[in-house]
Amino acid sequence: MNMQNIMAQARKIQGEMERITKEIESTTFTYKNDNVLIEASGKNKITKIEILNEEVLKDKEILEDLLYVGINDVLNQIKKVKEDKLGKYTGGMGGLF
Repeated sequence: MNMQNIMAQARKIQGEMERITKEIESTTFTYKNDNVLIEASGKNKITKIEILNEEVLKDKEILEDLLYVGINDVLNQIKKVKEDKLGKYTGGMGGLF
């Protein structure tokens, strides 16, 4: 394979990775249970936290636990989608991209 073909292939892969990244970044990821709703963008930014059951406001520790679990869940959803969709291009170096 000559250098021009290699460079063309690299540009194609880069374009595909950019397209997939934009798609992920524009996706909303959601965690919901009876007590809270948490949403995050594919850019790892929390975009919404909603308390669905006001009873949890009476117990600080339970509320903190619900938020902890929910935030980690949406962030893990994003990580998994990035690994699934970009892993074939990054060869396990997804954290660098």
